[in-house]
Amino acid sequence: MKYKDYYKILGVARGAGEDEIKKAYRKLARKYHPDVSKEANAKEKFQEVSEAYETLRDKEKRAAYDSLGSYRPGQDFRPPPDWFDRFGAGQAEDLREVDLSDLFESMGIFGRARRAGSGGRTVQFPGEDYEVAVRLSLEEAYRGAERELQIGSRTIRTRIPRGATDGQRLRLRGKGGPGVHGGPPGDLYLHIALDPHPLYRVSGHDLDIEVPVAPWEAALGAEIEIPTLEGKVSMKVPPGAKGGQKFRLAGKGLPKPNGGAGDLYAVLNIVVPDTLSEREKKLYEELREASRFNPRGRFRR
Repeated sequence: MKYKDYYKILGVARGAGEDEIKKAYRKLARKYHPDVSKEANAKEKFQEVSEAYETLRDKEKRAAYDSLGSYRPGQDFRPPPDWFDRFGAGQAEDLREVDLSDLFESMGIFGRARRAGSGGRTVQFPGEDYEVAVRLSLEEAYRGAERELQIGSRTIRTRIPRGATDGQRLRLRGKGGPGVHGGPPGDLYLHIALDPHPLYRVSGHDLDIEVPVAPWEAALGAEIEIPTLEGKVSMKVPPGAKGGQKFRLAGKGLPKPNGGAGDLYAVLNIVVPDTLSEREKKLYEELREASRFNPRGRFRR
């Protein structure tokens, strides 16, 4: 019996997953289908590709094939002694003239695939799925945006919903490649990437913003304005606030698909003035003399 490397025929690794195998098959089937292909050996290649796919797409059939072992394509081999008992294919007396596909056909694997490639009924194939990267500003992600995408010879205008997040994958059904012989069109997948923003850091639907406060605002407390994507809001800084402390502004992040919104986190950054007036210097000196607080005292044990 001659060995056929079904993984090599489909161009996938032996550990390939179901989706990878299906994607490889669709691509090759469209290329070699006898009704549409201009390849000289299209019919033979289509049958070979169909044969490989019909085995590897089914878990039990794939396990039976994998248990045969791995050989060079075209190399003579014999199944392990217990193979027929394990997979119920029926013991063959002489395997020298048996084709590998015939062996699996005896298990009911290839009847349908061979008829499909032999000029019987027309086979429908779904169209190819397309992947497109779409970049958005944070403001566009907040309010939604429209994009014109060039897909082959087609121009597709689509609406990106409010609250799209960095790394999100949006599916547009039926906007991919056309199907063959009435098969359904493929889908178009949009990969969302958000541009960096000068004020905000994005984490899913939540936002972080660094808020500068003066030392006296942190010490005495203050009411300050925080910019959000929908305008400025007031926030109270409590007395004794510390640098790096976070304050949550609920619902001021990016909108969520099913309602509501993420949160905005204001992170305090205590900023000392670059230059001080004589009056300010004197006040700091008085504060130093009057204060009993020693931040370095926490180093003592």
